[in-house]
Amino acid sequence: MASRRSVPQSLLLHGTLLLATLIALLPVLWVLASSFKPASRILSSEIRFVDQPTLDNYTRLLTETDFPRWLLNSVIVAVFTMVFGVFMSASAGYAMSRFNFPGRRGLMWTFLVTQMFPVAILIVPIYTIMSALGLINTLTSLVIAYCTVAVPFCAWMLKGYFDTIPRDLDEAAALDGLGPFATFWRVILPLARPGLAVTMFYTFLTAWGEVAYATAFLQTDNKFTLGYGLQTFVPQFNKQWEYLTPAAILITIPAALVFLFAQRHLVGGLAAGATKG
Repeated sequence: MASRRSVPQSLLLHGTLLLATLIALLPVLWVLASSFKPASRILSSEIRFVDQPTLDNYTRLLTETDFPRWLLNSVIVAVFTMVFGVFMSASAGYAMSRFNFPGRRGLMWTFLVTQMFPVAILIVPIYTIMSALGLINTLTSLVIAYCTVAVPFCAWMLKGYFDTIPRDLDEAAALDGLGPFATFWRVILPLARPGLAVTMFYTFLTAWGEVAYATAFLQTDNKFTLGYGLQTFVPQFNKQWEYLTPAAILITIPAALVFLFAQRHLVGGLAAGATKG
């Protein structure tokens, strides 16, 4: 039987956890409080958590800037990246888990090796490909680029998750007359919801907060995503914190909604995907 913690140990543990929580939340809470301050008070030398609260910053952000357009662009890119990324990752992961085909091991190593290259190296060849296809300054180029980043990792993770699903189910489905794709679609995917939830969350975040590819591929204001557009609020001189702080709060809402939708599956999906590889 495990020994119980003493009172001093419990106090130390909970105090440490409370301190860590405060350290993690304080910057977010400070940005939230600053988003309601007038522009003249955000950079004030007086440290006040609440100081002349107002909604003017949010109103001006939504009416005087291109933020709504950037938000729409980011939603489009993130949703399409999530849909295509999940489908391709699940298909590749299932194929690597269930079938022995020529080049299977090489494909798995290729997926693994691609994760070792930093974005700075990948931008140039991907930009060259997008330019040859005439996709520069389009949202399509970002969806393709983000899928190249997310799919290899997610395919590996889902492959490990599919390995935990008994092969007897595939054999039973085949006896019932289902082909490989029907088995994958009707039998395996419903059982893989936790793994798919992790993949959805990861692919969405990959596209939602990315800046490097957006900076390289996009050229006009009406095509900017949030990551790129928010940089216009912090030029070298005259930084516009009255726009940046409310924007920083608003862009967390879609990511939080996706997390709330997927969170009950996240722990199970991550744990199962890590059991085999």
